[in-house]
Amino acid sequence: MHDPRTWITTPITADLLRGALDVERTERGLLPHRLPGWARAQFSDPQLARAESQPAGVRLVFRTRATALELDTVPTKTVYAGVPARPDGVYDLLVDGRLTGQGSVAGGDTLTVDIATRTAERRPGPAGTLRFDGLPDRLKDVEIWLPYNETTELVALRTDAPVEPAPDRGRKVWLHHGSSISHGSDAASPTTTWPAVAAALGDVELINLGLGGSALLDPFTARTLRDTPADLISIKIGINLVNHDLMRLRAFTPAVHGFLDTIREGHPGTPLLVVSPILCPIVEDTPGPSTLDLAALGAGRVLVRATGDPADRASGKLTLGVIRDELARIVDQRAADDPNLHYLDGRNLYGEADATALPLPDQLHPDAATHQHIARRFATHAFAAPGPFAP
Repeated sequence: MHDPRTWITTPITADLLRGALDVERTERGLLPHRLPGWARAQFSDPQLARAESQPAGVRLVFRTRATALELDTVPTKTVYAGVPARPDGVYDLLVDGRLTGQGSVAGGDTLTVDIATRTAERRPGPAGTLRFDGLPDRLKDVEIWLPYNETTELVALRTDAPVEPAPDRGRKVWLHHGSSISHGSDAASPTTTWPAVAAALGDVELINLGLGGSALLDPFTARTLRDTPADLISIKIGINLVNHDLMRLRAFTPAVHGFLDTIREGHPGTPLLVVSPILCPIVEDTPGPSTLDLAALGAGRVLVRATGDPADRASGKLTLGVIRDELARIVDQRAADDPNLHYLDGRNLYGEADATALPLPDQLHPDAATHQHIARRFATHAFAAPGPFAP
């Protein structure tokens, strides 16, 4: 059916985006990134490239009287060979801070990843259109949160009234770094990842540097945190190091010190919260590497298992228990000279009782309900008095 309304096309520029640290102009549009170009150039790991280009916490923010809008995008949908396909990513529409609509974009590129061979094949596809109608006919602030699990090229924004950048509300900026759970894992939508929910509860602006599979104490990530303006900073580290079997305790301890030293070069007095991993029974006392359970996969279930030997802890292999003990010790040691450095045991966010009530479906990642649970716990510990992020 022909749409008789007059559409206004607004160029999508960086001043309409929040939560992105860099933007790339492509042949098709604007691609938000969560790591700057210089950092991306230092290590071309495909998993890191996918994670940082998936716009967790990134949103278009503008002010308008429009009652209808359309957003053309080219999503990249990642498919893992042999793993059941996941539904399309979700876009959340907020009007004056309230969730008003949700939608998905069909089409786009498809990236098929073969975990066994560590290869990937990309198949290009067409742009798709997200549309929202029936918005209130008044001046309002609109946010379109992009899917946390689909790399998204922004092609065109159309509205039936002019658009201007939304004013800065003067809220504190919370910069958070973590693993796939912080990235979003199996949350229901971009505004329901635990960092997004916690940011709403704390009334802060979120910059989410949750990088699925890639919270690995990389120096370029520390320098990115150092160079990003923020009022509050948290880093949640540990689970990826175990699952990749990346380093031993001898390397872990100075790497954590170096990571914190780098952040403090740019944020010497900013409240900085170090968060250890939530409970994950398969790697509490068993080292990695962790891998998909092929027998379960053959039966149509996605489960993760740890393949290490618990006896190897004696030679310095990392487990979550080892990491929590060492992070607590490091923060306690440094806090004598750094009163704005704080520690939170991740089991206060999700512990043994929670694992019974809200088990991890694949033995590694929380489900949508558990994201909400973790967010409320974090907001209580961090944003409420006497927490480190309390006003």
